[in-house]
Amino acid sequence: MLNIGGLKQGVVIDHIEAGGAMKIYEYLQLDKLDEQVAIIKNAKSNKMGKKDIIKIEGPLTLNLDMLAVMNPNITINIIEDEKIVEKRHLRYPEKVTNILKCKNPRCITSVEQEIEHCFKLTDPVKGVYRCVYCEQAYSKK
Repeated sequence: MLNIGGLKQGVVIDHIEAGGAMKIYEYLQLDKLDEQVAIIKNAKSNKMGKKDIIKIEGPLTLNLDMLAVMNPNITINIIEDEKIVEKRHLRYPEKVTNILKCKNPRCITSVEQEIEHCFKLTDPVKGVYRCVYCEQAYSKK
């Protein structure tokens, strides 16, 4: 059994779909942190079969709700004095910028490179986002 030490203070991003930790690592730019970061890939999970986990030492001041766009089942555990003091379940943000990319070839974002890719949440139950410029629905597939 692999043993990764506990955190005195930090954040644990849990219930990441197996294989998804590196995408989150890159999105959050965790390589730029001075704190220790541990990525656990393909950990055994009773609920998911396999999952990834990211442990970050020290306080984190990022908007982690943006991770719900990538995977709404992620949970965030806030650790203080080696104990979980808060367990946060993510919610879809109302608007996201430069996380999703519009796939419509006629959208202004496909022609004008410097325009931000903005999407608004149109179905909070299914997690459907639409481009604010052309109304194209974003599909993870």
